[in-house]
Amino acid sequence: MLNTTTDAYQLVSQLGATERLITHVKLVGEAADMLVAQFGEMDLVFDANLICLGAAIHDAGKILHPNELDGPGSLHEPAGEKMLLEQGVQSIIARCCVSHAQWQEDGLSLEELTVATADKLWKGKREAELEMKLIQAIVLQKQVVHWDIFTSLDDAFETIAASGSDRLERSRYVTIS
Repeated sequence: MLNTTTDAYQLVSQLGATERLITHVKLVGEAADMLVAQFGEMDLVFDANLICLGAAIHDAGKILHPNELDGPGSLHEPAGEKMLLEQGVQSIIARCCVSHAQWQEDGLSLEELTVATADKLWKGKREAELEMKLIQAIVLQKQVVHWDIFTSLDDAFETIAASGSDRLERSRYVTIS
């Protein structure tokens, strides 16, 4: 069972994550933290810990498929979920291994969409369709006009993405996704 990001980083380290993979999930976590702060300012109802834990473990399957650290591939997604479930990680958290990449699917939670968004924004990439799905999830929760949420979040997305080059520099690599 994972309760803190420290627990999550320790688990993925014990499972064999490289320093590079741990750096990556921490950098995604920085983007996730910025989104969590924005959500707090918007008085949203959400599980901040789920977002932080999801960001911390989302690429755990790359321990088993290290070739996907530098190249394309999706084998790490179900492999990561399975590996974490076998370690007793809560299913809602382990699911982020799959949902961070399969964000186009229906029925994802606001938290899962946030992890997926952070996984794009950390490196300065904007993914309009994903961002709109996240905005729509918030619009539905708050029952407000789309543009009220769009304006706030678009500014936040841009701010997070703008510091992507700094995070990429700190990661010492550019091809992990």
